[in-house]
Amino acid sequence: MPTLAEINEMDRAAFTAVLGGLFEHSPWVAEETWDRRLGLSSLGEAGPFREAAQLQAELCATMRGASRERQLALIRAHPDLAGRLALAGKLTAESTREQASAGLTGMGADEFGAFQKLNDAYRARFGFPFIICARLNARAAILSAMQTRISNTPEQEHAAALAEIEKIAGLRLQDVLKT
Repeated sequence: MPTLAEINEMDRAAFTAVLGGLFEHSPWVAEETWDRRLGLSSLGEAGPFREAAQLQAELCATMRGASRERQLALIRAHPDLAGRLALAGKLTAESTREQASAGLTGMGADEFGAFQKLNDAYRARFGFPFIICARLNARAAILSAMQTRISNTPEQEHAAALAEIEKIAGLRLQDVLKT
């Protein structure tokens, strides 16, 4: 676990290797954020990223500044919650921990079936998986949010997905940084 000072000293490859997993299967966010550090004013002794919140904001600005197609690819890189990949043990380590923290593992067949039905309906409606920061929600809250948000417009859900990805990435950044 590196410190922020160590991250500030990293070259592009190391920066991307350390932070590339913050955004699900999308290391391009970290890689392109490395370039943003050059444009930050008043570098000072603390380096381009003076605090973790600034680093997170720059990472999120990279994501938000990407083309809609690239944002959709990032959204689609996320797995379904309590989905088939989770059952098959094929999630990233981060996603596995996050889904477990929300109580999405070890569900009974009825609950799993309810998640599957909503996952399928949501994906059919929007063309991407339902995204919510599992670490900040319990299973019942996630199920309720799925039921509510399926009525949203595609634009509302695109925006909601990006907002949730920002929360996920922020928590993952906290996990990566040594304080």
